[in-house]
Amino acid sequence: MCSLKLMTKSQKNYERYRVLTVGGGCFWCTETVFKRIEGVVQVVSGYSGGSVENPTYRQVTTGRTGHAEVVQITYDHEIISLKELLEIFFNTHDPTTLNRQGADIGTQYRSIIFYETEEQRITTETLIQELNEKKIWPNPIVTQIEAYEKFYEAENYHKDYYEKNNMQPYCQIVINPKIMKLREKFASKMKSNT
Repeated sequence: MCSLKLMTKSQKNYERYRVLTVGGGCFWCTETVFKRIEGVVQVVSGYSGGSVENPTYRQVTTGRTGHAEVVQITYDHEIISLKELLEIFFNTHDPTTLNRQGADIGTQYRSIIFYETEEQRITTETLIQELNEKKIWPNPIVTQIEAYEKFYEAENYHKDYYEKNNMQPYCQIVINPKIMKLREKFASKMKSNT
């Protein structure tokens, strides 16, 4: 299991926290979505799934390190469930496109879930089957499911990217529609101040 970087065992509700690591395209987008969810206590952008130790953003963007842009989500499972988080994940990016999200193309933008427990693996596989059976999208889900190994935190300038740059064209064109979709489909799951 990965460590909860900002959490300590001395905190009152430590046992309630769980960690989920997912990639759904550019981590600026994924971070922005999950920071708005009630029960999520921390979202950290980074890299997972590759072979290069301590990769940099510049290295990962080449697509040659094997890493995906991901976020690690620390959440209170008594407030929001794993399945609810996964439903938000699948509905705020396109899980049916291989190695791309919109104009972001390459294996670093693949849709992927890194499971740390059997519960995470089984819940993910079951939900994918349910969503495919419902035919929500015209094509089947291609999201990869892999065992979690390592997570490398992204450089500081990626942290809170949307909050610091929300007038930039990428934020306006790519991230804002995701926030609007989140509000339309999951308003009851959002923090009141977002």
